[in-house]
This record gives sequence, structure tokens and C-alpha cells, in this order.
Amino acid sequence: MVDFIQLQHAMKERLERDRAVHTIEAEGAALEDAVSEAATLLNLPVRHIEYEVVVKGFSGFMGTGAKNWKIRAYERVTEKTIEQEQQAAEEEAATAAKAILDRDGDAYVQMLNDGAYLKVIPPEGRGKKAAESQVIQLVAGRGVSDYDENRIAGITREAAGNYVRIGDFRRMPANDSMITVDITADEMKAYIIVTPPGEGGCDMPLEAYLSFLRNNRVLFGVDEQALARFVDRPVFKEPFLAAEGTRPVNGRDSYIQYNFETDQSKVKLREGSNGRVDFKDLNIIQNVVENQPLAVRVPSENGTVGRAVTGKVIPAKNGREIAMPLGKNVHVGDDGNSIIADMNGQVVIAGGKINVEPVYTVKGNVNLKTGNIIFLGTVIITGNVEDGFSVKAAGNIEVDGTVEKAELDAEGDVIVHQGITGKSNGMVRAGRSIWARFIENAQVEAGNMVVVSDGIINSQVDAFKRIICQGKRAHIVGGRLRATEEINAKSLGSPTSGTETICEVGFDPKSKAQMESLETQKTAMEKQLEEIQLNVQTLINIKKQRKSLPEDKEAYLTELMDKRQELSGDLRKNRKEAEKIQGFLNNLKTRGRISASAKVYPGVKILIRDAKEDVRNEYRAVTFILENGLVRVTKYEEPDDEAKKGPDGYITN
Repeated sequence: MVDFIQLQHAMKERLERDRAVHTIEAEGAALEDAVSEAATLLNLPVRHIEYEVVVKGFSGFMGTGAKNWKIRAYERVTEKTIEQEQQAAEEEAATAAKAILDRDGDAYVQMLNDGAYLKVIPPEGRGKKAAESQVIQLVAGRGVSDYDENRIAGITREAAGNYVRIGDFRRMPANDSMITVDITADEMKAYIIVTPPGEGGCDMPLEAYLSFLRNNRVLFGVDEQALARFVDRPVFKEPFLAAEGTRPVNGRDSYIQYNFETDQSKVKLREGSNGRVDFKDLNIIQNVVENQPLAVRVPSENGTVGRAVTGKVIPAKNGREIAMPLGKNVHVGDDGNSIIADMNGQVVIAGGKINVEPVYTVKGNVNLKTGNIIFLGTVIITGNVEDGFSVKAAGNIEVDGTVEKAELDAEGDVIVHQGITGKSNGMVRAGRSIWARFIENAQVEAGNMVVVSDGIINSQVDAFKRIICQGKRAHIVGGRLRATEEINAKSLGSPTSGTETICEVGFDPKSKAQMESLETQKTAMEKQLEEIQLNVQTLINIKKQRKSLPEDKEAYLTELMDKRQELSGDLRKNRKEAEKIQGFLNNLKTRGRISASAKVYPGVKILIRDAKEDVRNEYRAVTFILENGLVRVTKYEEPDDEAKKGPDGYITN
């Protein structure tokens, strides 16, 4: 039987790998609006997202019936996109570095009320220093009088980046620079327009600009660094953006972050350890286990208010909370934002809601299109299970068609409405019972019963309780059948076939198989232990004769003695396990019987507990039982009603 605890762990690990997928939902009046909203939520350019339409929008008629578009979006990252972004970032960094490294030193002159001022800034990187001759020429060009060239040369060499008074000029207040301010209608930007000073007129210092803006209602968003640069190198008679407000930012709506792949059409192929991809393992089903977190609602965010340049507060909308998309078999976690699975099963999105389905339906055959099936619930297959594929389920497996050379493994019942054609290599296991129309050339194991309507041919069938073959063509021909309580068929063996038919009852087939395996292991270990003992004794005899052994022989003797001790321990464990199983078999209080309602043909081997009977004569309507240690033939006994009812109304005949 499949280890479903390990299966659950494997499913958890598989889902952990899918949790990196960041999926959000967005909506808008138009598809473009929804895509733009999704890009905002994901903080990505529109070109870097992929989406699928969940709800198709409608513009309405005469202003009524409008419906928003709703999409599910996620990030699309390609190697080309990453390379392009890295290249763009590198180019931008190189350009910025080049601009900084190549900046030359410069000089600025300001004419203020109390005299002329000079500022010299140093170069950066490989930039050139400001030339002393050019600085003196700049000072002279502004009409500065009584300046000291040596002092100007020293200021130029020092290049401290501060304004230093260097002389006087002929002051004419009427020619001072003038400033006006223009605030946009929405009060989000403030521009200044400055006229140049005339002969003898003064420039405006930074403090004057700031004071002027405050006096003209510009109280917020003043860019002092930009104004400082403007003071050094003013641009006259053109609007200059001196202040800019901040626009309100509406809060982000809450959204659902899924811990599973929401696109059911995606197929994820896994590469094996040998580097090859098994196209039978498509991983289409997303199994989840009880109490597993399936999704989380990321809470909404409050909006950020804006500010106009006049200081006025501009309100923002807070994000809205969306409803939890709860479907069937899920619930909200204690944190109020997680969606938790109520049971094992398949997680799907239907109607925009998260559901856990306890039943997985394959519409058609299990083949390359579906891949192998692993599901933590019940699997229903409307077609066949083709050669080479497997279906494993924690619940039942029900197949409307035929099971070919395939593997079925269920913790519950296996129901095959047609038959099992194993082609000498098929395997069907069930934790409870197996129901089929026929079984041919297959290996079958059931934790309860095997019930067949048309016949069992050349197969190995093991059932913890009963093997029932009842119907118009209910023959058991060839193979080995083992059950604890009963084997019952219309006929056993064949008048023409030379194939051996072995029927065994009165013990647990699984326990007996374990006993046979333990006996095989025991025989092999005893033989190995005997060989080791012989080699050890030989080396000990040599050591007694020669008083010592070569170093390699001594090491080999130690190794053999350690191996002997290990094997002896394994043999003790083997005997204890065999005694435990034998005790269980001896304590089985079951009345094993083998029955045929029509005929039992010569050549059939009957085994009830330790008694054996080879059928040499043809019998009609008989039951074989164990009495006083011998197999006895009695009148035919019908099977009880349990085998006739079938699971969930399924009737074998």
C-alpha cells in the first residue's frame, strides 16, 4: 500500500514551491483600467505582467447594468527582461558617474546690498579647476570695484564653495532684480519669474526668494536646493518651478495572495534525478491537506493625504476591504485573513471562490493528457486507465472503463465497472475492497474483499477477508488466490486448461507473505552466518599455530567478527518478528472455506490453514472446510449479503 503520510508531506513540499507565485486580483471600468490597477498593486510596469480575465466587463445600457472588468494578474519575468533592466541600470549608473566625474569647477558672482560676493566651487573627479583669469574676468564683467586680484586668486585656489565678499559696486536700487510668483489653479505648483538686475542693481539672495514665496502663500514643497542652484545661475524671464505640492495617494485595496497556482491549465513538468522529464507526471492536481493555509487576504492600506503648495491638506481615500472568497470545505483562520482547508482534497477556484474538492473527476482516459494521478481524496475516471500510468488516492478510485497494464492504489475502495486486464504486469491495491467485472493477468490486493462478477483468470489475488466471484460467467481459472475467510465462485479450475489454480484460506495473506519473506531472509542470513563462522574459525586456528596474524588478516578477522555479531542481531530480530506474525496467524478465529456453486474441476489445489487437498475428481456445488485437521467436502454454502450489496449501490451482476 502507498504510504499516504509520505504522500501528504510530498504534496506539502510541492505546494511550498508554488507559494512564490504572487497573484492579485484587480478590476476597472475598462480592461485597460484593470490592467493598470494590477500593475500598480504589483508595483510593476504593465509590460511586465500577465493576466487572465475572470469577469468580462460591460459598459451598460442607458447608464444601467454596467459591470467592471475583473482580472487575475501576476508578474512575468523573462531572462530577456532581466538582462534589459540590468543593462539599463548599468548605463544609467555609468552616465551618472561620468557626469559627476567630469564636472569642472565653476565661479559665481552676486551683487548684494552690502557689496559684491564671489563663490568658487571645486571640480569633481577628472574635472578642471576654475581658471583664475576667467574668475577675474567674471568679477570685472559684473562691475565690481576695488577688488584685489590676489585675494580673488586665493579664493579661486581654495574653492571652498562659499560666498565671500570681494568688493563694492555702484549701487542703483531702481535697477534691482524683480520677482513674481504664479500659483497654478490646483495650487499644486508655484513658479517664479525673475527679471535680471540692471546696471548697479542687486541680485536676490536665497533668503529673499524664500521670504518672497512665504509672503505669497507658498508654504509647502519649496525646493530649496533647486532655488540655491537658481541663485548661482539664474534663468531670467522664464518660469522656474520653485515649489510643488504632493498629490494624495489613495490607499491600496486589500487583495488575495494565493498559496497555489490559480491557472488550472498550466502543466508543471518535473525533471528526474537522471535529468529526464517524465511526461506522465504532469502535476495537474493541486493536493492540499486538512488545516493547510490556501490563501491570505493582504489587508488594505490607508491613503496618504496630499498637500498643496499653499499648505492646504488634500484628502485621500482609504483602501477598501474585499470579502473573503470562501467556497466549499474551507474556513477563515484565527487571524481573520487566512483561508484554511477543512479536509484533504484538491484546491480549485470556482466562481471566484476557493474550494477544496474531496472528489477529483477525470473526464476520459488516464493517459499522456492527464499524466499520473495522485490525489488526497476520491478519484472518479469516466474512461480507462491506459498502459503504464498510475492512479493513487487517499479515498476511493472508481473507473467507468477498463484498467489496463497500470497501477491503482487506494486507501479506500477500488471500483472498476468494466475489468482489470493487467497483461501480467498490472497492480491494483485497495485499503478496503476491490469491485470489478473481471480480473485477468493481474496482481490484486485488498484489505477487505475482492468481488468480481465475470471471472478471475491467471491472476494473483489477495484479500484480508473474502474473494467472491458471483455471476453468470463467474469462473476462477489459473493463478493463486488467498483470503482469510472465504473464496466463493461459480466454478473453480477448468476441464481443459493446464494452468494451475491454487486457492488458500484460513490465514491473513499479507501476514503469510511477510512470513515467507522473513523465512527467505532467515535462510540467506543463516547461510551467510555459516560462511562467516567458518572463515573466523579458520583464521583463529592459524593465529593459534603462528601466535599472530599479518596485519591485513587481523583486520579481516575483526571485520568478520563484527559482521557475525551484526548478523546474529538481525537473526534475533527476524525470529521475533516471525514469532509475532505466527502468533497472529495461530490466533485467527476464522472458519476458512472455499466454495463453488457449479463445479470444481480436477487439478485445483485447496489449502485451508495447514491442510492441503489436490482435487482429483470433479465436484458439483460444494464447499471445502477444515475439520479435524483435514479438508472436508460439504454442501455448497452461499456467501453472505455483504458481498452482494456492493459499495454505494454498485451491483456486481
